[in-house]
Amino acid sequence: MKVFKFGGASVKDSKGIKNVALILHSHSRGNLVVVVSAMGQTTNALERIVSRYQSHQDYTAEFNLLKEYHSGIMRDLFPEGHPAWNVVASSWETLAQQLHKSYSSPDQLYDQVVCFGEIVSTQIVCHYLIEQELKAQWLDARDYIATDDNYREGKVDWTTTCNNIQQIKKLQEQKNIVITQGFLGRTKDGYTTTLGRDGSDFSAAIFASCLRAESVTIWKDVPGIMNADPKRMKAVTVFEELPFSEAAEMTYYGASVIHPKTIKPLATKGIPLYVKNFDDPALPGTKIHECRVENLPPLFVFKDNQCLISCKVTDYTFVTEEHMSTIFHVLTELNIHINVMQNSAISFSFCIDFRESRVKALIERLQQQFEVYYNTGLTLVTIKNYDAKSFDTFRSKPGVLLEQSSRSTLQLLIRP
Repeated sequence: MKVFKFGGASVKDSKGIKNVALILHSHSRGNLVVVVSAMGQTTNALERIVSRYQSHQDYTAEFNLLKEYHSGIMRDLFPEGHPAWNVVASSWETLAQQLHKSYSSPDQLYDQVVCFGEIVSTQIVCHYLIEQELKAQWLDARDYIATDDNYREGKVDWTTTCNNIQQIKKLQEQKNIVITQGFLGRTKDGYTTTLGRDGSDFSAAIFASCLRAESVTIWKDVPGIMNADPKRMKAVTVFEELPFSEAAEMTYYGASVIHPKTIKPLATKGIPLYVKNFDDPALPGTKIHECRVENLPPLFVFKDNQCLISCKVTDYTFVTEEHMSTIFHVLTELNIHINVMQNSAISFSFCIDFRESRVKALIERLQQQFEVYYNTGLTLVTIKNYDAKSFDTFRSKPGVLLEQSSRSTLQLLIRP
């Protein structure tokens, strides 16, 4: 049993879907669980639809563009009258209905709508694989991955989830390739949850862990894991292999090549993770497993859309553990993760991902006890395994608002 994951870039057009079929053909002798993301920029489009609906704006044009994008792909894959057309049309109709139901929060509405990117994508891919005479079957991941009701960041109920996923082994006795969605789960009350933005990697790890799979392979449009984003830096290095611990730190600091929650369930079961090139499967890619690699080069991680918040005490006293306890309590209640933090005598500063609704709620709460200042539109740069050259180069960049270094890691919050 192997688990494959194909991201949105891999299935952004009919050419990509045909390439998925070729890759699966070459691995079709064994059992496969294939996790597929929404096509291209579909999740972004669905987010815009939700936003327009919530602000009482007309979303019809955006919705029609999204449907036409998928129809264009389908016209290249299926003749008129193919069953895939009715299946996908039914999904779009269900999506439209979700927008007019009552929900307890904006995040709950978000999950009920945005999930359809993955639903439609996997329906199209599965029908095409069947056309190519692969023994494929479509499964709704929400029937298998059980979560709490923390919408947009669903926490997995591992016991229930693993019990559910065991059923897949019986299903594969008839059809050995399971096509399912990344990013999705379901509450015990039957509502869809998402596992965090770009959470399809995590979904693959969940299936692999519960099935004790031989390996997980993430197929991407890069030759493997690199020490920097090639769109931001030149002369990047592709890692042949990485220890689980190094990969976990990379994702913690914001490296987007793998979702942060992916490593733990695989490392715990000793399941290797491969990052392979979708366009050239013959390339070796990167293997992440339990190993030791000496003299790793500096790793550069850029995390945009950051917000720096500073809390200053109002009574001229110093920042104490009691003050920080109050701040952390509020952060925990709002489910906000700190990316870097720093304190001085009279203030405590921390950097978080900017999500407007949550940041607004956070500031309102903190203003009850502190003077609160904030900056948005920032970039957090993390250099893991820095050397003298990278250390000096980035510290001298203009616009540095916060700097922090340890024995092996330098972090800088920069105003672009």
